[in-house]
Amino acid sequence: MVHNQKTLVDEVSGWLRVYDDGSVDRTWTGPPEVKFVSEPVPPHHHFVDGVATADVIINPVSGLSVRIYLPEKNPTDPDKLPVVLHFHGGGFCISRADWFMYYHMYTKLAKSARAIVVSVYLRLAPENRLPAACDDGLEALRWLGSLSRAESHETWLDQHADFNRVFLIGDSSGGNVVHEVAARAGHVDLSPMKLSGAIPIHPGFVRSERSKSELEQPESPFLTLKMVDKFLKLALPVNCTKDHPITCPMGAAAPALEELKLPPVLLCLAENDLIKDTEMEYYEGLKKAQKEVELLISPGMGHSFYLNKIAVDLDPNTAAQTSGLVQGISEFIHKH
Repeated sequence: MVHNQKTLVDEVSGWLRVYDDGSVDRTWTGPPEVKFVSEPVPPHHHFVDGVATADVIINPVSGLSVRIYLPEKNPTDPDKLPVVLHFHGGGFCISRADWFMYYHMYTKLAKSARAIVVSVYLRLAPENRLPAACDDGLEALRWLGSLSRAESHETWLDQHADFNRVFLIGDSSGGNVVHEVAARAGHVDLSPMKLSGAIPIHPGFVRSERSKSELEQPESPFLTLKMVDKFLKLALPVNCTKDHPITCPMGAAAPALEELKLPPVLLCLAENDLIKDTEMEYYEGLKKAQKEVELLISPGMGHSFYLNKIAVDLDPNTAAQTSGLVQGISEFIHKH
């Protein structure tokens, strides 16, 4: 009797193991005390701490779904609230919209910005390599457009959403999805819905050549050079380098930024981020292309610091910088 033993072909320490039969194991194998940030939070249709959540299937054929965060109405709220379409991070390979790390951040943002957050369950690589996640992001945006035209229906959004004020937001690799979806949306008629802003937070913009910050900045729990290399190797189309337009939108292989029809951009960076230099190249590229772009920098912080619930709870500075980030994003949403 022959036992087919799977062989490990690749792994990203703690997060993910890939086997020769194509299967992927995403069981957390790092320090157990950190596991809770990647635990799923079940949806609750009643308000808990001022926010209710629901999971909704938006494409019954593919199963593409979203998680909706609805803030409890304040007496001072307008009739309808802006919509923030969220793309989670995880190097395109790990994490889900229902993870506690996102729940903890995006319930905060929904309350602070007085906005409905709609977070997409993006398909993951390597089973679904890029551009799969970006296709899902655009499909979710088109779904919001169909709601704005009353061609589709979702109770919470039908009742409470202001489709004249739709924003894109994404953490880390989700920031790449923000740029790509915003760029593609420039060629799509979404009316009467209006895309009012794009908010990439610590986007995974890199080049195949290492930047100065990659070589000099300290690695953080949420980003090491090995993670950047391995996740992108598993996520990018086979035989593509990091100079691919999705990971290097400011590079020569990408469509010229001048030619893109982009909404106003709030680029959020962390001062100690490994990939800060290439993120700044994106900023400079947008400025040169005369796009409307603002910069929000969190001093002394590393990549995705605000998703690290342990640091947010234990370190007053991380907590203060997280509040500052949420406030800065909320202000951007209010003025657009």
